[in-house]
Amino acid sequence: MPASATKALRVAVLADSDTRWKWGALTANRIAPNDSDIHLDGYLLRGRATPTARQLQEVGVDADSLREVTAVEFLRAMAEEPYDVLVLALVGGGVQAVLHGLKRVWEDRADRPVVVTGYVGVVYEKLADGLLLRHGADLVLANSRQDADRFRAVYEGVGADASAVTEVALPFLGGAEHTGDHDPYTVVFAAQPSVPDNRRDRTYLLDRLIRHARRHPEREVLLKLRSKPGEHTTHIEELPYQKLVQKADPPSNFRLVYGHMGEVLDRTDLLVTVSSTAALEALHRRIPTVVLTDLGVREALGNHHFVGSGCLASWDQLDDGHRPVPDPEWVARQGVAAGGGYATAFDAARRRITELLRRPGGLPPLTPYYTPVTAPGYLPGILARHHLGPDGTPLPGAPAADREPGAVRQIVRRAARGAYRHGVQRVAPVIRRMGEL
Repeated sequence: MPASATKALRVAVLADSDTRWKWGALTANRIAPNDSDIHLDGYLLRGRATPTARQLQEVGVDADSLREVTAVEFLRAMAEEPYDVLVLALVGGGVQAVLHGLKRVWEDRADRPVVVTGYVGVVYEKLADGLLLRHGADLVLANSRQDADRFRAVYEGVGADASAVTEVALPFLGGAEHTGDHDPYTVVFAAQPSVPDNRRDRTYLLDRLIRHARRHPEREVLLKLRSKPGEHTTHIEELPYQKLVQKADPPSNFRLVYGHMGEVLDRTDLLVTVSSTAALEALHRRIPTVVLTDLGVREALGNHHFVGSGCLASWDQLDDGHRPVPDPEWVARQGVAAGGGYATAFDAARRRITELLRRPGGLPPLTPYYTPVTAPGYLPGILARHHLGPDGTPLPGAPAADREPGAVRQIVRRAARGAYRHGVQRVAPVIRRMGEL
């Protein structure tokens, strides 16, 4: 459905966590043609990481409407609502399931929306798996030149159409450039929910952060946390730092902080992390950034992605006053426009969407690489997790909003989430420790 300057571009974003909602909603605004007035409807896919009201507020992205749905409910809405663009901000399996469901829903429509998907941040694991699960969208966004080259190589290597790969940048880069140290000098450690994934390493990092605060009492040392206990983000957090710090004795210049990362970076003089995408946000603003090597440079940690960046260093080096100097060529390859150019990073995506919206006769059916023929032992399980059959049709008994009383449904869902989180954060670690005895 063509968009024009006199008509709002109707955009829908389906997200399964707070970070993916942030990526999806900001991406929707970045990739919309410049002459468009956006009407944005948000859909939150019900699951273990469905964001809370506090998390949504912290993300700070507004929508004209926002509601929680199952995959089946979402597909029903897509059959009825006339959107121009749809952004799928989901884990790979969720993208694949929805693509097959949409293919079924839109099989008789030529005026379907342009479908866009991509990644929230650094792609350092499951490259082929994640990419092939996203294949079938009209645009598969790559956050950097390096990612665009890798994505095309994977698709071409399996004989899949690679034309959907479109180079952009992370949509949440921005903010004032760091031009001088603050008073007090502020060190921020950007924590990650699942990296590292064990008590010993997380306790070590917390201990080194506290030791740095004691060694430099003139500095403010902040532990930036993504979520509060009981909340989930994109990844499960079994050992929240909030609980670990209760057993420590931090000095007065150390504290925990929440909130929007951009606001925290406004007062940051040194950003420290293991492999968080916050490192790219900091580099974009020319904030000195360190990716820690204390636990090794390993694929499991994701810090191997930063090899060649000039940012790798240890706590011992930081304690002694080391200030990293990033490699400009590496930074440029990662889509970090510290020297300018960010304003044009989404031009290719805007042009592509404009072309597709104006395509004579509408858009062809969605054609994911995975089908019952190419992946008969893999695809059905992915679809079944979202209550879809092998052809994308809802399975009998699939949950729907009109089958349960609203209040009862809310209570049951909250109880289930609470039980799940208790199991992840309390029961599972105990069982793991017992197994180590």
